[in-house]
Amino acid sequence: MIQNEKICRISTIKSDHGGEFQNERFDKFCENQGIKHNFSAPRTPQQNGVVERNNRSLEELTRMLLNATDLPKNLWVDAVSTTCYVLNRVLIRPILKKTPYELFKGRKSNISHLKFFGCKCFIFNNGKNNLGKFDPKADEGIFLGYSLHSPAYRVYNRRTMVVEESMHVAFDHKVWESIKITTNDDEPVNQRVNLKKTINRMKLNQLNHKINRLNLELEQQQLVLNYLENGGFLGIYHWTISLVRYRRE
Repeated sequence: MIQNEKICRISTIKSDHGGEFQNERFDKFCENQGIKHNFSAPRTPQQNGVVERNNRSLEELTRMLLNATDLPKNLWVDAVSTTCYVLNRVLIRPILKKTPYELFKGRKSNISHLKFFGCKCFIFNNGKNNLGKFDPKADEGIFLGYSLHSPAYRVYNRRTMVVEESMHVAFDHKVWESIKITTNDDEPVNQRVNLKKTINRMKLNQLNHKINRLNLELEQQQLVLNYLENGGFLGIYHWTISLVRYRRE
């Protein structure tokens, strides 16, 4: 794919003695393509320092993404893919003063579409399912990265429990905006954020709001029963006061 895009041929590659590189099938492929395969010395990662440093950067950033968002470890593939996608567009080479994307494509990348990994999002239906008149038009999901084959986002749909690709996604960054990291000299910098506590606190507030609404409805029903039993203007007065208070809240 790279040879066709750049109209050039790969002449030499270098790797360690890993089984994924040093095997009969890969050696035969290199021989048929006219590619020279060089190896570093056994147990000497210093000779392959560029790859080792890049692998460590990917590993450290992937660990940070999974721990900061409290997502399960089986999503490490999406975390690594997102890390590599972002680094290629924001990491500047120290000598050339350009990003890897700019060096490869010859133009600067547009990063306005980058989002927070693991943030809450809503996937719009957009005609993929037949909806009823009162069915919700969007499903709640989790942002997992970017599609490699189309201009779309990779999201996990909580309702269907499936990872899908879609461009019709709305993102909710309120959870991330509410997180503040202190940078004072007297206070330590907390670089690891426990997102699970924040989400649980938001769910608790929503549950309390629902309980308050149910209590108001029960109080209104009791006022209606009192009105029917008494049949006087006192029941109508309390009913009106209750409706005014409910609308204000």
